[in-house]
Amino acid sequence: MTVPPSPLPPLPPRFEAAVVGAGAVGLAAALALARDGVATALVGRHAPVADGRTVALLDGSVRLLTALGAWAEIAPHAAPLAEMHLVDDTGSLFRPPPARFSAAEIGLDAFGWNVESARLVETLRRQARTTPGLTLFEANSTGMQRTEGAALLTLADGRSLAAQLVVAADGGRSPLRQAAGLRTREWSYPQAALTTLLAHERPHRDVSTEFHTRNGPFTLVPLPGGQRSSLVWVTGERAAKRLSGLDDAALAAAVEHQARSMLGAMRIDGPRGLVPMRGLSVASPVAERLALVGEAAHVFPPIGAQGLNLGLRDAAALRDAVLSAREAGRDPGIPASLAGFARSRGIDARLRGAAVDMLNRSLLTDLVPVDALRGLGLVVLSSVAPLRRLVMREGVQPRLGAPRLMR
Repeated sequence: MTVPPSPLPPLPPRFEAAVVGAGAVGLAAALALARDGVATALVGRHAPVADGRTVALLDGSVRLLTALGAWAEIAPHAAPLAEMHLVDDTGSLFRPPPARFSAAEIGLDAFGWNVESARLVETLRRQARTTPGLTLFEANSTGMQRTEGAALLTLADGRSLAAQLVVAADGGRSPLRQAAGLRTREWSYPQAALTTLLAHERPHRDVSTEFHTRNGPFTLVPLPGGQRSSLVWVTGERAAKRLSGLDDAALAAAVEHQARSMLGAMRIDGPRGLVPMRGLSVASPVAERLALVGEAAHVFPPIGAQGLNLGLRDAAALRDAVLSAREAGRDPGIPASLAGFARSRGIDARLRGAAVDMLNRSLLTDLVPVDALRGLGLVVLSSVAPLRRLVMREGVQPRLGAPRLMR
């Protein structure tokens, strides 16, 4: 008697791209690919976001979110950053007068729009659930293996899937980056950032104010309603832990004092977060069948609204690279398809990272020449209009290698 052969196990579903990580950058990358007909999987648990953090979405990021169909839902809950004021509060002998920058000077209504992180992520998740061509796997990835013509992802719930290109949006401790053996450089600062939401007595008038102190920047960023703001208070690690342990009334009083009572009496109006001040860069954001985006590729301190905006540029640039490979009839996961993405994203990350690092370190030193140079730089920016406009434009609308969806 002939025994029939055992049936073969079913083949895992196959995609052109699989994005691992369901945070804002991973969601944006998956949506950007799927909207242009790229068969895409989004892998990752949809964990809640509630740490008192907000994000200032710059002009290019708003253009991307508009193209993804998400901005209309986010906009009513976002506050415009029409002006930015920088105040030197270091006690330096070379302390310059406050510097004021207006978006109207470069023809914009706002430099960016401030929104709660949880609102942004939840909106993108709703969009992902209804986008054709995007398949959600709400489980964490447990590993990646390269096979002939694809990469195989295994998931914590026992499922697996194959993709020509895997996009690592799995955070600063990225398991995919570590497994690929990509070289990184990591560093830390003797600081931490306290984040929370505030209600205050006086209106903010759509002005974001950043005090430069000897311990780091203290920043108040407008929220909708006129009398709410988000706080990012960068200070020494011990001081940050002490502040985070205060009750609401004591913390509100400390914030009001540090802000020189410019917005009147304060009240804590949201959850708190304590963010370590660290940095990370990669020698290359790509490997065979793998591309890194967001904090998997670069980690910045929460200064200058650069981190998430850079990650969203990664997402938009990756979409361009995949579409270019498709137009050329190439596999999107091979080195030739990812070379341009790696080059442009590496340059952008290094430039932005160096600027944030230099500003932060310049505040932590009391060397007279450093203080003098920082003060002189602010004076020149305030008084030389063409230079000021150039810096403002590059800050919110980077021209170098801008992805198509951000133009």
